[in-house]
Amino acid sequence: MERAFNKSRLILWSSVALLFVLLPFVFPGGFALSILSQLGIAIIFALSYNMLLGQTGLLSFGHAVYFGLGAFVTAHAINFVESGVFGLPISFMPLVGGLAGLVFSLILGFVTTRRPGTPFAMISLGIAEMVAASALMFTTFFGGEGGIVTNRTAGGAVWGISYGPQVQVYYLIAVWCFISMALMFVITRTPLGRIANAVRDNPERTQFVGYNPTRVRWIMMSLAGFFAGIGGALTTINYEIITAESLGLMASGNVVLMAFIGGIGQFWGPIIGAVLVTFLQSFLSNFTQAWLLYFGLLFLLIILFSPGGISSIITIHAPVWRAGVMKRLLPSYMFALWAGFVTLVGIIGVIELLYRGTLVVGVHVAVTWVFAGLLVLVGAFFLRRAIRAVAQVWADLTPELARWS
Repeated sequence: MERAFNKSRLILWSSVALLFVLLPFVFPGGFALSILSQLGIAIIFALSYNMLLGQTGLLSFGHAVYFGLGAFVTAHAINFVESGVFGLPISFMPLVGGLAGLVFSLILGFVTTRRPGTPFAMISLGIAEMVAASALMFTTFFGGEGGIVTNRTAGGAVWGISYGPQVQVYYLIAVWCFISMALMFVITRTPLGRIANAVRDNPERTQFVGYNPTRVRWIMMSLAGFFAGIGGALTTINYEIITAESLGLMASGNVVLMAFIGGIGQFWGPIIGAVLVTFLQSFLSNFTQAWLLYFGLLFLLIILFSPGGISSIITIHAPVWRAGVMKRLLPSYMFALWAGFVTLVGIIGVIELLYRGTLVVGVHVAVTWVFAGLLVLVGAFFLRRAIRAVAQVWADLTPELARWS
């Protein structure tokens, strides 16, 4: 059983590596490569945050501080390479960002991890505000409002790789993303990862058996800062510019959305959240200026109807697949999807009408308002019935699924 489990895990990780290699051949366009590069960075950032929240139970509102500081240190390091101060291949610059994130998280984490729960969240928020304010004050390091500009081809080509073409940058990000994912997964299986889970669930009992919860939180926060710094360094290389926005509250809030939407209960949950949020940011912003509002609505729906995130929705269906009774859920699911789609179209119509400031002036505008309102009402009416139908089917399946769990 153990050997089969290890073999399946090896196949899974090999498939992930193969996927990273093949994606540029499937999506060779410049825009696609840019999105794929952003996805790799977002995955590292989201998984590093999950080391705090999912594994150790620390809700941070300032995780972007280590992401941003790692990015700024990397920007200066690249500029030093270009000016000939010291030599380091661009391929290893993510280590510079990671070490910077580690150093800053060791220093700041020594203070913040002394109090868990709400005090930690508030302290992290205060530090985020302090660092964001400092970014506009200490212009020598942060570059002021214009930020720091770099040249990712500094130092020349090594083995024919200059990181001028975007595809080369993508593969650099893919390699570091895979390495970071593997290392963070390994940490979850180490005694440190297990003790961090214990600190999250019951710090008093963990202390009783001989472990210092504060020290465990500090170590986990330092490791999370290291991987966040790697993500920040890759951001600097990808965009060749870094500004104070990368360490502000919006960046910190963004990674919170990734973690909660994807789900913090599974290692791969934040990966789903990172992919979904990055795609929505890239595509929704091209269609509507109200995309941040849709983000908020998505976050609200996830918290209300699936607090465990998208990953929890997937995991609860595992017994259904094993029992072979998925077909009994499909009719009610299709009904719920249809009702949800109608409701969603109506809500989008109302939001866009309100956002554009379209008041009832004229017949055509009035008809649009009435149609959007009817879609919301009709969709909500049937969606309520669909939710009841889904709940009834699950209630009927519960005794049968108990034999497979």
